[in-house]
Formats: sequence, C-alpha cells, structure tokens
Amino acid sequence: MDNTSNTNQPFSPIEVKLESGKDYYWCTCGRSKSQPFCDGSHKNTEFTPKKFSVSEDKTAWLCTCKKTGNAPFCDGTHRKL
Repeated sequence: MDNTSNTNQPFSPIEVKLESGKDYYWCTCGRSKSQPFCDGSHKNTEFTPKKFSVSEDKTAWLCTCKKTGNAPFCDGTHRKL
C-alpha cells in the first residue's frame, strides 16, 4: 500500500488552539473528516494517528499535506507539492 496522503482537499495548514497537558491525535492518513485530527478513518490501513501534547496552551498550525518534517506541525512543505 502507498504510504502517501489520500486527501481531496487543498493542502493548507489548519490553525488550532491546543491546551496544555491534553492528548491530541493528528491524522496521518488524510482520510479524517475532522482534519487535522484523527476520526478513526484509518481503520484497515497501515496508518496510525500520531499522539502529541503541548506543554503550554498555544495556537499552532497543523499540517494537512502529511509531508511535514515536523509532524504534526506545518513546516511549509505543502508549498512545494
């Protein structure tokens, strides 16, 4: 199976508010209807969501192209696709 994103949406990062100490699950398959977060759509694929948390409340831009070198955070890679 190909290990690339399977989205039909533009590859623009999504701004989210993250809370300190809370666990988040970033979608790695691109199928989630709750982008950038996992909704379980990866079931029966080779993908698993990336669990992450932050140490302080903050706003962040999360990747939707799934090619970032700093997952789950956007590093601008979508501009090169």
